[in-house]
Amino acid sequence: METINLDSSILIEHFRIKDKSKSKLFELSKYYNFAITSIVKYEILRGNKEKDLYWNNLFNYFEILPFDSKSAEIASEIYKKLKSINKLIDTDDLLIASISLKNNLKLATLNNNHFSRISGLELL
Repeated sequence: METINLDSSILIEHFRIKDKSKSKLFELSKYYNFAITSIVKYEILRGNKEKDLYWNNLFNYFEILPFDSKSAEIASEIYKKLKSINKLIDTDDLLIASISLKNNLKLATLNNNHFSRISGLELL
């Protein structure tokens, strides 16, 4: 089964939705294995202090991909390209995209508006 990278929007939707079987995460789980970036883990943990146990349990099911030197190089190139066309996105999203590209992984997100600006990044 192919592994894909998950954006925090997929995890947050799953957390918030009452019927988990209707979440995008549940649907994707039929077809893919999951990874998340260390940036996504950071985004989730900074935003929801009361549910850390929930998130830490969920994180046990995912490979956590680091932001490393190669990711930094890719991120800087993405930044330069987007800045040159006046289409910058949030830094966290830029870093998530760079890790996806470095690891040759598709990215599942509910934020297509930002991530679609990055050439070479395949979105689900």
